[in-house]
Amino acid sequence: MTVRTLPERRDVAVADTWDLASLFAGDEAWDAALLAWEARLPEFAPFAGTLGQSPERLAACLALDLEIDRAGDRLGTYAHLRAAEDQSAAPAQRMVGRFQHVATRAGELASFIRPEILAIPAATMAAWLDHPALGPYRLLLERLVRTRPHVLSEGEEKLLAMQGTFAGTAARVFRQLTDADLRFGTVTDGRGAEVELSNATFVTLLHDPVRSVRRTTFHQFYAQYQAHAHTLAATLAGAVDRDVYLARVRHHPSAVAAALFTDNVPPEVYDGLVTAVRTHLPAVHRANELRRRWLRLDDLHHYDCYVPLVPDLERHHTWEEAVELVVESLHPLGVDYGARLRHGLLAGRWCDRYPNVGKQAGAFSSGTYDSAPYIMMNFQPESLEHVFTLAHEAGHSMHTRLSAEAQPYQYAGYTIFVAEVASTFNEQLLARLLLERCRTPKERAAILVREVDSIRATIVRQTMFAEFERLTHASAEAGEPLTLERFRELYRGLLEAYFGPRFTLDPELELECLRIPHFYSAFYVYKYATGLAAAITLAERVAGGQPGALDAYLGFLRGGSSKWSLDLLCDAGVDLRGPQPVAIALRRLETLVDELERLEADVVG
Repeated sequence: MTVRTLPERRDVAVADTWDLASLFAGDEAWDAALLAWEARLPEFAPFAGTLGQSPERLAACLALDLEIDRAGDRLGTYAHLRAAEDQSAAPAQRMVGRFQHVATRAGELASFIRPEILAIPAATMAAWLDHPALGPYRLLLERLVRTRPHVLSEGEEKLLAMQGTFAGTAARVFRQLTDADLRFGTVTDGRGAEVELSNATFVTLLHDPVRSVRRTTFHQFYAQYQAHAHTLAATLAGAVDRDVYLARVRHHPSAVAAALFTDNVPPEVYDGLVTAVRTHLPAVHRANELRRRWLRLDDLHHYDCYVPLVPDLERHHTWEEAVELVVESLHPLGVDYGARLRHGLLAGRWCDRYPNVGKQAGAFSSGTYDSAPYIMMNFQPESLEHVFTLAHEAGHSMHTRLSAEAQPYQYAGYTIFVAEVASTFNEQLLARLLLERCRTPKERAAILVREVDSIRATIVRQTMFAEFERLTHASAEAGEPLTLERFRELYRGLLEAYFGPRFTLDPELELECLRIPHFYSAFYVYKYATGLAAAITLAERVAGGQPGALDAYLGFLRGGSSKWSLDLLCDAGVDLRGPQPVAIALRRLETLVDELERLEADVVG
């Protein structure tokens, strides 16, 4: 019997790894750049206490701060990517620690900037904003002045900056434990091959058509989380407590209010999302019941939610085939977009493609203003979902590249809120291409099921996560200790509501809340849901050839943070301040379920 094991990092083919040379030629070059960066930090000192003297003085300080930040971005990204390659590699972990140490020092030395700017009288600042020297920084300053009620004194800001090194301890412990230390053993898949179970292979094994394989995978995987449940609950509680602390320190009424303030998103957007999804949960429950019937099961468990309902249509894609399929699907975005993406994913080595021992789980896009827009994948050729993941991360990376080319550094970075539009937009175009190629009811049903599952995963599931974040932070704010039992209680209540009365909930599923990395960056996940809602609308406009829709969308991708996120989306053609985009997406879910029910006789007999 062949045992499928993950290779060590040193055994991975170079062509399958990313080329980080656009950041640094190697670790030695990074070391030298870190020392040079650290040596520049004393340049902040002469500016302290002088920013209110003149607009020219303020502009000079802002220019220095952006230079330091830009250099630090390259250093931090390189260290992060090297560590992601192998979480157990000591040199990379040391690199991350060294960078964080210097970055914390940089934050301390620059901590005077915000308080001094906010100490400038409002009338004076209003007059200065028209000065040519401050022209490049006007929007940056306007956004900073908006934060006046939440910025502390210089000494207090310095103390907060000094906490930077250990503020992320909970997330680091979580990553080390789940990516480097937990060992899940092996599982024999439906073809008789022994597969090493890991965070990277967990969902792939849940695609197995043999139910006993899925059941074994689920229980064996969560057994490790059960064994470490108290530790994981403590790390998550620490992350929540950090969020609550920072919100209170900065005079926000709650942690969720603090998070929304950053993007200037009204609470109605968050609350409206939850309300809309709750209203449409009957369609989700119908989709679950349809899945149970198609799989001919007496009861439906979570480990049954990933297996393809039309398994004979699940196709194998090599990396090169996946790239070509994604590029072809993005044809509505123009020849240049596709050609640049193809080059980056093949010859340009933007992507670290396959899993290896110690590699960070999942996928992400991470680039800087001055580098290639890198993508980390744990690509599995047998999973169509990984082709969609590639399209998703490619959306992020092209967004990064186009924004960097169109905006100055200070406005090139875009918010997570709009990032999830670009990524899920690409998924929508890929689904459209696959639907166009359908020749039989079974083929069509396979893609329709995937679309249902996408909306459930990206809108419904992420909204459930958003509710969990709101509940856990509210508990902490009310003085309710976040013990393991409390986490399980809150999560169980959400599982019962979102999965419905006929769904069988295994007790281990309550531990899912302890393995979601996004919970360590609170109030992030709701943006996946609003992002897909916007993407469904925008993809329909662009793919449908509506006049001006493509130019408006590409303008959005080039917009960076030159406007507030909601305003950028309005310019592109969708307004998330109202209920329409989320309602449209959820009505689409109902339509998809309706069509699948009509196809049921042709597909499953």
